[in-house]
Amino acid sequence: MSLSILLDFPEDISLSALKLIKLKKNIIKRLTLTGVATISELCKETDFSIPTVTKIISELIDEGIVFEDGKVGTAGGRRPSQYGINPKACYYLGVEVKRNSINIGIQDFNNNFVLLSENISYTLENTRESLFSLCSIINSFVEESEVLREKIIGACINLTGRINSRKGFSYSYFFFEEKPLSEIIESQIHIKTFLENDTRAMAYGEYNCGVVQNEKDVIFVNMGLGVGIGIVCNGRLYYGKSGYSGEFGHSPVFDNEIICHCGKKGCLETEISGIALERKFKKALENGSTSILSGKKPIEDITVDDILGAITKNEDSLAIEIVEEIGSNMGRYLSMLINIFNPELVVIGGTLAETGMYLRFPIRTAIHKYSLSLVSLDMELKMSVLGSKAGVIGACYILRDKLFNSEA
Repeated sequence: MSLSILLDFPEDISLSALKLIKLKKNIIKRLTLTGVATISELCKETDFSIPTVTKIISELIDEGIVFEDGKVGTAGGRRPSQYGINPKACYYLGVEVKRNSINIGIQDFNNNFVLLSENISYTLENTRESLFSLCSIINSFVEESEVLREKIIGACINLTGRINSRKGFSYSYFFFEEKPLSEIIESQIHIKTFLENDTRAMAYGEYNCGVVQNEKDVIFVNMGLGVGIGIVCNGRLYYGKSGYSGEFGHSPVFDNEIICHCGKKGCLETEISGIALERKFKKALENGSTSILSGKKPIEDITVDDILGAITKNEDSLAIEIVEEIGSNMGRYLSMLINIFNPELVVIGGTLAETGMYLRFPIRTAIHKYSLSLVSLDMELKMSVLGSKAGVIGACYILRDKLFNSEA
């Protein structure tokens, strides 16, 4: 039996077969998360008989998923065998789709990268050509990795905007027909495909192997060209009723005439985002301010990356001043979330987080100023440590959770 069936049960499956599949999931989960185990230990943990567990272990060995990992040392008598997971048994494919590039990686069963490529040139447009270009890049990457396609049990594609990850629809990009986008991509790459919101995937990457330690209630703030948040409650991603939680950037908090890309005016990200940084910086230059970038290229050609580079490489005063203004505003509006959710930890990620202390300090100061002291007193504020890898890592961990979820 292929591992792919553990992600997508057939509709006509019998109850007895379903129980055995769930048992397989639980055994795989146990061996992956906590290491080797004996058949006796697995029986105690799953409440199945020795013959049944022995049969499942034999099947998993035949499928190359489990291997015998020596004998357990005992004081006397027959030593039982212990079993572990083969990290090369299957792989996860994570894809982070940005507006101007793609990050893509394949992880093995132990969530170690086999291959990772960042900043692959790509233009995200709401066209069929852009969609099929995405599929072509994924196919080329899989071929380059030399991982057998049938061993990749799933692909998680992260997209910006409104994503219904349960049904596989994207309502911000590639919504051309009443057919799940996940199915369309799956037909092109021939790998079971899931969709996820980019910020939520970044949050989960940071939660599993980033700056998060033992915290279970975390808010991740993605400050990129736009703004979104990912919420982890009691160790689990929070989706909301329809799966659209986290659209913090579209909160109508400013009384301005700037039209957001969502079509409304005054959204938070019209003043607090990479797009806002670019607009404010260009306007300052047009009004006579000077920068390390002055005269190097036409003002209209300056990008967010240029501005961030001016900060990280040259400590450009004008760029720093605008980032600090954005950070101060972000801290003020984050205070509302902190007062509502009372999180243990807030993590700042996304491209603007590359500016480090220039963003963190004004956010921290504003949080202290505007949030309730009893709520924020024991809350920590940290910057992402995974950076641009967060989304791909999160996508792979989301796939792992889908495989391990015995209620799927």
